[in-house]
Amino acid sequence: MTDERLVVIGTGIRLVGQLTVESTAWIKCADRIFHIADDPLIVAVLSSINPSAELSTLTHLYGENKPRAETYEAMVQTIMESVRKPGLTVCTFYGHPGVMAYPGHESIRRSRLEGFKAMMLPAVSAEDCLFADLGLDHAMTGYQTYEATDFLWNDRRLDSSSHLVLWQIGAVGDLTFHEGEYNLAALPLLVEKLLRWYPPSHEVIVYEAAVMIDCEAHIRKVPLNELRADVVSARSTLSVPPAAAVKVDHSMYERYKVLSHGR
Repeated sequence: MTDERLVVIGTGIRLVGQLTVESTAWIKCADRIFHIADDPLIVAVLSSINPSAELSTLTHLYGENKPRAETYEAMVQTIMESVRKPGLTVCTFYGHPGVMAYPGHESIRRSRLEGFKAMMLPAVSAEDCLFADLGLDHAMTGYQTYEATDFLWNDRRLDSSSHLVLWQIGAVGDLTFHEGEYNLAALPLLVEKLLRWYPPSHEVIVYEAAVMIDCEAHIRKVPLNELRADVVSARSTLSVPPAAAVKVDHSMYERYKVLSHGR
């Protein structure tokens, strides 16, 4: 297993219980482990799995009002310094390491460019928790999802008959890091844009996954036109149920019937 130079894993959303068996096996083999964890419980878990590994945090690279892009680049450079050394480097990220987590993807890309083996393992993400807590099923309504700032700043088009999920609404429009709450001056603009497809009274869900086993997810339902800064936090995700019935493509359906019956 230690032939791999870099393995990027996720610790899941709940602090205990969502670390996979596969990820645990790689942690046990690691020479160096990087983590981004505010909670000492995660650090304790990593240390207990592999007490002999060199354990380092990347959290100190964040800075108040510092652009997150600068922080992510510093993280990648730190990881790459480790990858170039003999042995196995494991990087752990909150949730899924490939969801809203640029440093993991970029570290793998650069590692491979330099000739090192690198891979990412699947993990439980906030999306997985959202599906379970809200009872969503892709097959029932379809599914579309965007990062909130990306959706706001770009010419995205929605299908209001499909379910929509917008990530990081608690930091929409703010590209810097903050220890506390983010500047949500852009939130009214996000609401304004959503009103192009949804009526003002359409009920949306502000969602936050539970981070402890004995806690429940935070689920708050509000009309779209009442989505304000005081009902969201830095961890909030916006779930928007369909507002219209799906339209049947009659022409394609008739062609399907002809083909399926051999006529």
